[in-house]
Amino acid sequence: MVLTHFKCRNGMYPRSAIERFMVPDDKINWSVEYKEYKPPNHTANSIHGKPWADPEIGDPNFKPKWNALDKNVNRESYTGQYLIQDRYPLNPVGRTGICGRGVLGRWGPNHAADPVVTRWKRLLSGELELDKNHKPILQFVAIKRGDTGEWALPGGMVDPGEKVTTTAVREFQEEAINSLVMSEDDKKEWEEKFKSFFSNGDEVFQGYVDDPRNTDNAWMETSAYNFHDDKGDVVGALKLNAGDDAVGVQWVDAAHDIKLYASHEDIVKEVLKRRLLAIT
Repeated sequence: MVLTHFKCRNGMYPRSAIERFMVPDDKINWSVEYKEYKPPNHTANSIHGKPWADPEIGDPNFKPKWNALDKNVNRESYTGQYLIQDRYPLNPVGRTGICGRGVLGRWGPNHAADPVVTRWKRLLSGELELDKNHKPILQFVAIKRGDTGEWALPGGMVDPGEKVTTTAVREFQEEAINSLVMSEDDKKEWEEKFKSFFSNGDEVFQGYVDDPRNTDNAWMETSAYNFHDDKGDVVGALKLNAGDDAVGVQWVDAAHDIKLYASHEDIVKEVLKRRLLAIT
């Protein structure tokens, strides 16, 4: 995946009326001098005092261990060592036009997990449906985000001490099938089906994400796993039902020109490439 650093340095910061300071392509890297750079400082009121969020830097009780596992909070970056400047972690890819934490809970890396749940598109007869190049059509589960209205993978933030695969499964259940409103019997039945299906995921990406929520001092990183239902009789036959912060959910054809939230389209394209290679 190519780090474009495009979506996180353009226009207004999400869920705010704050415009990012302009960062030209040749001024992204911290090693390039940019004397005029004066980004606005923004940390959303909605995260202040939340149990899942860090305190402000300068709080005498907040003594983070940067670039390390800090008790049960992972402050290590998939990109390697990031710099600390005046007590603040610096985005490893470069300037974003805004400093502070924005809407992100952690200073430095904020880790997420993204499940890419796939199946082959089939005709009513059960046969594989082919595209114009006579190749099978891969489909994946996408949710429509309530905040931006964009289609995205049903991922979410990794809880302290949680395995990323556990996060991926939890987020899929909450966002794609709305397990939060399931009866206990239904939830138990699906948990048994999921236990086997989600035990065999292939990691397709781990790293920094070009996310519009990123700032100079807080950024998104993710681990993406592909869970493929080859016969389409487990998750492929599932009735999708939007939940949590999703306002819609559906099976979407994985096309090369697909447009999704943040870096999700790059992740889906990588899954598509691997799946097509596996059947040729």
